[in-house]
Amino acid sequence: MPLAPGFPELDFDRYHREELPALLAAGRAAIAGRAASGRGSLAFRLRGGGAYTYRRRDDGVEILPGDGAADTVIELDRDAWQGLVHELEAPAGLLYAGRLRCARGHAMQLMAWEPGLRALYNGRPLYEPGRIELRDRCGLPLDVERSFTLGDDRADRAHFLRCAGYLFVRGVFDAGEIAAFLAESEALRGEARKGDKLSWWGKNAGGEEILCRVTRANAKPRLATLPSDPRILALIGLAGEPLAHKKGEGEGVTVIYKNPDMVEGLGDIPWHRDCGMGGHAVMCPVLIASIYLTDATPETGELTMLPGSHTASYTTIHPNHPDAPKGARFRARPGDVSLHFGDTMHAAPPPTASGLDRYRVSAIVGFARPDAQHHRGEKSYNDVLHGREDGQVEHLERVADRA
Repeated sequence: MPLAPGFPELDFDRYHREELPALLAAGRAAIAGRAASGRGSLAFRLRGGGAYTYRRRDDGVEILPGDGAADTVIELDRDAWQGLVHELEAPAGLLYAGRLRCARGHAMQLMAWEPGLRALYNGRPLYEPGRIELRDRCGLPLDVERSFTLGDDRADRAHFLRCAGYLFVRGVFDAGEIAAFLAESEALRGEARKGDKLSWWGKNAGGEEILCRVTRANAKPRLATLPSDPRILALIGLAGEPLAHKKGEGEGVTVIYKNPDMVEGLGDIPWHRDCGMGGHAVMCPVLIASIYLTDATPETGELTMLPGSHTASYTTIHPNHPDAPKGARFRARPGDVSLHFGDTMHAAPPPTASGLDRYRVSAIVGFARPDAQHHRGEKSYNDVLHGREDGQVEHLERVADRA
């Protein structure tokens, strides 16, 4: 299949023998080496012939012909490999779509190598909390957990969004509006059906099948107004980019329902980026607006952001892992809105409380470049998540086990 316009076809052998070594020598070696630290060696084996191994060394990464000594060997076709190089594809999307095979090692090592691959192929820096400096408009250290209101200085809000990669705004919608949105979200909950391809499902510790999100909220009259609400559009304008509402997965407005004690599905999501299923090169910048319909706290399930990560790359890791960085957290109330760029690393950790009457419910609307579209002509990069007839969206580790 031809690549998207503007992306050159690549010769697998010439790229690894000439082009990639030249990029490493021109300055990418050190950052790629740090990103690959502790990851073991990774090889790509092309279906139809050819293989190369990426191995970390003290001064960076070396490229070796063949895959005989690689710890992990990933077999894929030329289109999938080219997509990785051009950031049209992403490891998670290829795994969910079944477009690669792990011939040796474990496929999750490809996920661990993702920041290294982005450094190698695109020169994208590694997100390193100790090395990043974020400053406000006065040159002072940025208060990464600062929240704003619609009445705050527009330039301050715009600077914060572009610097941190996210923005938290209090009291955008009033109680009456939130009540109407919430009533419609509950109606959607009752209408969702497992396997409808417009909802995500998981299981809790008791084995109960639980709804996690619905992507057809645009079918409800009040929720359908969110993409054109002037307050949302004014906030999107802070990005300084010509962004337009994009339906993406589903029908253009999504509702997320947090639940406690989830053990299967994607109800609790680790540090990730929204272009993590693919499409970064043709979709981003993407800006996501989250409208909170209920309280969002550690107890009910929150959304946490990694400050400044939209300009760098970081590995997928659970926010409660001892090696995970500390994110910025906000105790949201109904009517609050958060924005984040799709490439900003963020997480939705599990609620810390059980037995509550209500957990976080939020409505999501996405905006992207007006010309943004799936590079293979499909509707959404997230559609690869809907591979099961029972509506369950599997954890990536289980998908990788089968690869």
